[in-house]
Amino acid sequence: MLSLISHLHRFGDFTLDARARVLRRGMDPISLTPKAFDVLLLLVESAGEIVAKEELMKAVWPNSFVEDSNLTQTIFMIRKALGETPDRRYIVTAQGQGYRFVCEVRTSQDNNTEEEQPQVPLDEKVPDPRPARTHGIATEHRTGSSLEHPLTAKHLRSTRLLLAASILLSVGLGAWYVWSRSFSPTLDSGRVMLAVLPFQNFTGDPGQEYLSDGLTEEMLSHLGNLDPQHLGVIARTSIMHYKGSSAPLEQIARELSVQYVIEGSLRRDADRLRISVQFIQVRDQSHLWAREYDRELTGLLSVEAEIAQEVADEIQLTLGKHEPTPLRRTETGTHSYEAYDFYLRGMYFWNKRWAGFNQAADYFQRAIDKDPNYARAYAGLANTYALMSTWLEGKPDDLMPKAHAAAIKALQLDEKLPEAHVALALVAESYEYDWTTAEREFRRAIELDPNYSTAHQWYGEGLSWQGRFAEALAESDRARRLDPVSLIVASDRGAVLFRAREYDRAIAQYRAVLEMDPRFIHAFDYLLFSYIRSGRFPEALNEINTYVRPFASDWATGDEAIVYGQWGRIEEMKRALAKFEGYPATIQDNWYLRLKVCANTGQTDEAVSALQNLLALRSHVIPTLKTDPFYDPLRTDPRFQELLGHVGRDR
Repeated sequence: MLSLISHLHRFGDFTLDARARVLRRGMDPISLTPKAFDVLLLLVESAGEIVAKEELMKAVWPNSFVEDSNLTQTIFMIRKALGETPDRRYIVTAQGQGYRFVCEVRTSQDNNTEEEQPQVPLDEKVPDPRPARTHGIATEHRTGSSLEHPLTAKHLRSTRLLLAASILLSVGLGAWYVWSRSFSPTLDSGRVMLAVLPFQNFTGDPGQEYLSDGLTEEMLSHLGNLDPQHLGVIARTSIMHYKGSSAPLEQIARELSVQYVIEGSLRRDADRLRISVQFIQVRDQSHLWAREYDRELTGLLSVEAEIAQEVADEIQLTLGKHEPTPLRRTETGTHSYEAYDFYLRGMYFWNKRWAGFNQAADYFQRAIDKDPNYARAYAGLANTYALMSTWLEGKPDDLMPKAHAAAIKALQLDEKLPEAHVALALVAESYEYDWTTAEREFRRAIELDPNYSTAHQWYGEGLSWQGRFAEALAESDRARRLDPVSLIVASDRGAVLFRAREYDRAIAQYRAVLEMDPRFIHAFDYLLFSYIRSGRFPEALNEINTYVRPFASDWATGDEAIVYGQWGRIEEMKRALAKFEGYPATIQDNWYLRLKVCANTGQTDEAVSALQNLLALRSHVIPTLKTDPFYDPLRTDPRFQELLGHVGRDR
């Protein structure tokens, strides 16, 4: 048994200091989120034993409703921090049970005194002598953001007595527990899931990343349309988490919930390409086939289709279909290698969002100049302009008409292009305020490509603006099944819960996102207002000090004024507002921050005036007014109700 004052745990090159709450490799600290540290500590202190998922979740997320995916993502980040490889494992998964730390651990109080620990050889099969554990029951109320004291294995074992005492309560709440977990993404029954891992760039030239990324994306596009009813293909956002990763294949497959994986690499020598591809069954890591393709650079278009067809044929056999099925083809391609190369460059920068919009638009236009009938280039240009507008990279009146024109041109060339339908949906929803058209276009995109996770994600967001929350959550969960480790998809699900006024569930969702990436500021406003609207003002202030003040003291001051205003602490609100007004004009001119502050500190006239100006600009903020709790203090004002009349009508 571990001594309660023993706090140094050594394994491999690492030291885990429970007292200082730091992981070191040699003398260098390794970055871990608080929850990741807590999970690692529990596993290390129970080295050699299987720790059940339920036990980990109950210990690390006490009194909170969290989903299994939160624990899965946390384990993923720990493995990444430890630098696991197929030859060096620290954590193994006991299928259907939990996790086991398999490295030898030595525990001591300081650098001079050590206690003997059971030495567990790497990957040794250690039977679990413990009985199956009772599932813990989580409630939708959060009392803290991290463990105040390091938990030991002794603490874990004592929880079993408490669990036995609560069995009657478990029975009584069992139905609620099953329902509350019903929003957790699960695999579609009978669907095979496939991941196309990022193709590795072996050219030696970082400037060719666009080519390897483009090849990955083309495989996703080809295979995603093969047989959507029986084959699900994991979306780009999730697979790109594994770019450059040394994580074992079985770990990746487990985290993405896939049965098959495609791995590949790209080499380039002057004007020639060599593409290596492997199609792997994860269960036994058998290679169903492996190929190398040597082509002229200009042959890239045909070789992608050739690779996809061979994978498709193998998949069809796996699905029990013994006749090869041709890939469904649409007139979206080009015969110009130069146009295609520009298109791949455009997609590379489009995926960078803010940092790449202008370059993406330039490359899509170059592709169009090379081939005026290149439908996918028009669709790429349309989505670039649409996102530039909603991401505040220009005036909607300048960008949205361009997006609309490019999308219409793409559909004139090929009506079956999902990306063009999504672009039209964005224009209708965010600029024309026409929900009927937006819904029709989203549905058409999903009909054409049921594996198009972004279409599900954005459609769910639009449904939540209309107050159709059950449908919105269903679409959000479909997006999560296809894009399971995407922070933006997880964050948007939190936004749906926020708009549905399910604040405790929204808080749990956003806390999980921020545990994975504390700098993911997209999640913060909804988390903050979830605390505010549920009356948890001290926690709201704590979130401001934790996530905002270290990076943006001006925003923190504005948020602080909002908290005090909604709390009814008027003098403190006035002091925060006075400080906020003292910031430079560049801060005062930030319309979003100004609107948020005015709407929630009693400055109703200024807030309504700002919204009227945004309506005149055709801002994407207007469609959110119906359900967004940001604007609850304004809802009784007749001028605000008049604004709502402009949203959702047919055009």
